[in-house]
Amino acid sequence: MGHKHQAARKATVVLSDEQVATFREKGYVAIPQMAPPDEVASLRDIFDRLFDQKAGRAEGAQFDMVSHDEDGDVPSLPAIINPVNYAPELRHIQFRVNALAIARQLLGPTVTQAFEQAILKPAWQGAATPWHQDEAARTDPNFDYNQISFWMPLQEATVDNGCMHFIAGSHEGGILPHRSPGNDPKIPAIECAGGFNPDEATPCPMAEGCASVHHGRTLHYAGPNQTAIPRRAYILAFEVPPKPSSEKRDFYWNGAKQTAFIARQRRWRRSGGILIEIGRKAQMGVWRSPGRIVFEARRAFRALTKRR
Repeated sequence: MGHKHQAARKATVVLSDEQVATFREKGYVAIPQMAPPDEVASLRDIFDRLFDQKAGRAEGAQFDMVSHDEDGDVPSLPAIINPVNYAPELRHIQFRVNALAIARQLLGPTVTQAFEQAILKPAWQGAATPWHQDEAARTDPNFDYNQISFWMPLQEATVDNGCMHFIAGSHEGGILPHRSPGNDPKIPAIECAGGFNPDEATPCPMAEGCASVHHGRTLHYAGPNQTAIPRRAYILAFEVPPKPSSEKRDFYWNGAKQTAFIARQRRWRRSGGILIEIGRKAQMGVWRSPGRIVFEARRAFRALTKRR
């Protein structure tokens, strides 16, 4: 994760015992001021540039989460997977340092970064993020995952512009059935198909630069943006290196996907992009962990050999 460069910075935020206990009990906790105001302002500019330039689209890294994502479509929930690949300055931010320190508090010293994501809800037309569990989006269900995600808004997050909502304690159960929104496999997002009560959700509004951290099994949702200001969010996800599971699971909703962004991603990988991807993961430091190497090697093999 670029630990060499992170050494120049020190964590400015750690969780109290009470916050750790809240996370263990509820599956999420809010954290004040994960990044200073000047950094948040810089992140807004970087994100606006990356979305305007459609950075990563040809690689399948930028796509609209709730449409068919065809060329020419007007996106209502665009996202960029691993925006650091297109803006290297993101490697050297306080948010990353603080998130790593807290991830080590919650998951232990073997934690590695799993991925990151930029999400934009455009003014007035930003769509809701469907109810889901992050682990349900994993493409290989035959591993045991222990993942957490930090969600930081780059402006105030309110109920009106799409703040996060969580269902406390939902991380204690298993993965619920999911599906494509509208049962349309061409839509990239997934949504929980049932087994929970959305009326039990707690909204989590927060100021810019604050953040929430939630477990990979915690049910969550973010509403539509009904304001005149774009709602941007930066997500950093960390995990203990996944290990093969003794339990057989079937995330059939992912296998049924027929999305345009996956097709772009596969074309890019098979034309040499997989080598670029390996180099990028080396920059993240994933190869320092033997367990992570095994997981990434298996995932890369599946990506190259799987065909539709």
